Amino acid sequence: MKIAVVGTGYVGLVTGTCLSETGNEVTCVDINKQKVQMMREGHLPIYEPGLESLFHRNIAEERLLFTTELAEAIEDAELIFLALPTPMGDDGSADLSYILSASADIAKLIKGYKVIITKSTVPVGTADKVTAIIKANTDVEFDVVSNPEFLREGVAVEDFMKPERIVVGTKSDRARALLTQLYSPYVRQGNPIIFMDERSSELTKYAANSFLATKISFMNEIANLCEKLGADVDMVRMGIGSDSRIGKRFLFPGIGYGGSCFPKDVSALAKSADESYYDFKILNAVMEVNKLQKVAFLEKVKDYFNYDFDGKKIAVWGLAFKPETDDIREAPAIYILKELLEYGATVAAYDPEAINNFDNYTNLKISYGDDSYEVLKDADALLILTEWAVFRNPEFSKMKDLMKQHVIFDGRNLFDIDTMLNQGFTYNSIGRTTLDLFQKVEE
Repeated sequence: MKIAVVGTGYVGLVTGTCLSETGNEVTCVDINKQKVQMMREGHLPIYEPGLESLFHRNIAEERLLFTTELAEAIEDAELIFLALPTPMGDDGSADLSYILSASADIAKLIKGYKVIITKSTVPVGTADKVTAIIKANTDVEFDVVSNPEFLREGVAVEDFMKPERIVVGTKSDRARALLTQLYSPYVRQGNPIIFMDERSSELTKYAANSFLATKISFMNEIANLCEKLGADVDMVRMGIGSDSRIGKRFLFPGIGYGGSCFPKDVSALAKSADESYYDFKILNAVMEVNKLQKVAFLEKVKDYFNYDFDGKKIAVWGLAFKPETDDIREAPAIYILKELLEYGATVAAYDPEAINNFDNYTNLKISYGDDSYEVLKDADALLILTEWAVFRNPEFSKMKDLMKQHVIFDGRNLFDIDTMLNQGFTYNSIGRTTLDLFQKVEE
C-alpha cells in the first residue's frame, strides 16, 4: 500500500518505519527541512532501540522516503496518517492547531478517495472536527479514522510490530477494509484489531494512559505510607502484583511519571471531563500525587543537608523520564535539578542518551560526565533519577573511593537494601527502610 505520514516526531517516525518494514511504500513529510535532509542521509533524529536497523533497511529498499512537500507525500497515498504534535495548552487541554491546519491543507490537495487517520493522541470529537474541516475544503470522497498508538518509548518497535491490540475507530466499511488489509501482517498471532466508533477510539487512548498513570500514583502513595508505617513497598508490590486482577506492571514506586504521554493525556482527559461538567476526582488526585512525588523526594535531600548546599556537589544518574529513551519531556530531573541549583548546589549529571536533549532544552548550569563514575568525583551525594540498566550493578568500592560522602538518594529503588547496608552507604529510597550510615556507626 502507498502511505503518507504527516509529521516525523516520535510517533510518526516509528509508524512510518514500521509500516515500511512490511512492504508498504511510505512517504514521511515534515516542514523541518534540516530534519528531512538528515533523515534522507540515514540519520535518526531520535533514540529508540531497534529502530535504526529498520530505518536504514527500508531507506535502502526505497520503501521509506522523506519530503517537505505535502502534495508530493499524499498524491498517490491511499492512507494518510496524521502524527502531529498535540501539546498541552495552558489550561491543560490538547492543542489541536497542528492537526486541524494539516487537515485543511490536505483537503485542498486530494483528488481522489483518501483515508485520513489520526494517529496522534487527540480529545474525543477530534475526528468530527477533522471531518468538518475537510468537507469545508473539498468535494472529494474521504473517510476520517481514529487509530491511536499504544507505543511505549524504549520498546516502541516491538509494540508496533507485535501489538497486543490495534484500535480503529471508523463507521466506514471501506475504511475498515483498508485498515484490516494494512494491519493484518502485524496480528498474525491472533491479537485483535478492535473496531469501534471514532469517539470511543479517541477515549480509549486517554483511558488507557490515565489508568496506567493511576496505578503509578497509587503505588507512590502506598510507598509514602510504607515509610510512615515501617513497611517495605517491595513486599507490598509483590503481594498485590501476583493478583491477576491487578497485575505486576506499573506498580514500581518512584519520583513520578513523566514523558510526552502520561502528563499530557491525563491532563487532557481531566480537561475534557471538566468541559463536560464532570468532576473526575480520581484523575485530579493522580495529577496532584504525581506533582508532589518529586517534591517529596527533593525534600528528603534538602532535609539531609539542612537546606544548606553551599559547597556541596550533587551527582545525578539519569536525566530521561525513563530508561531506553532520550526523551526528557516532563522528566522529574528537570524540576529536581532546577531546585538544587536554586539552593546553591553544584550539579554533575550523566545519562547514557539524554544529555544533549537535556542541555539544549533546559540550559541549566550543570556539568555532564562521559560516564557514570566521572560525575561522582568529590560528590556529597548521588541522586538516581532514571533506572537505566547500566546503573544497576556498579562497582560500589569505586563509588566510595570517588565520593566525598557515601550518600545515595535512589528515586527508582535500583539497589537492594541489604546490599547497601553491607556496602556502607547512607541510602534513602522510596517506600523502604532508610539506611543512615552515621546511625549505624553509633550503634
